[in-house]
Amino acid sequence: MHAIVVPPGPAQWRRNTHSTGAFGTTHDAHPLEPAMPAPSPITRLHVATRYSDAAIHNGTVYLAGQVADDATQDIVGQTQQVLATIDRLLTEAGSNKSRILMTQIFLADLADFDGMNSVWDAWVAPDHAPPRATVQALLARPEWRIEIVVTAAAGS
Repeated sequence: MHAIVVPPGPAQWRRNTHSTGAFGTTHDAHPLEPAMPAPSPITRLHVATRYSDAAIHNGTVYLAGQVADDATQDIVGQTQQVLATIDRLLTEAGSNKSRILMTQIFLADLADFDGMNSVWDAWVAPDHAPPRATVQALLARPEWRIEIVVTAAAGS
């Protein structure tokens, strides 16, 4: 008789003693196989019919595209509104602007680039400027000048 020595392994490993073969026979498959971990919870903030303002999963905060509430403002005013909303959502999700991993900025007109940057530069956390992409895009409403999407690490 042969003994199989199994070194100690992670707690999530379990013994697999039986599996069914091609002809219905039972045999030992792999003596150990990883147990499937329980799915990680997803927390959603401000859930609407079509989207949530934020989702938190595995220590990452994903914000939906944020736009200005008062679209009558110029690019400076709209950018200030959007960044204030991002601050609020990140705080609610247990994060902050120094933990931003990636930012995507959509401008209706690239002529607004300097105006947007004047507000962004004053807002971004010192020594924590995140990777960023800025593109011109046709936004969902013509009065919107800017939309910003943020991904951040959870935690403060």
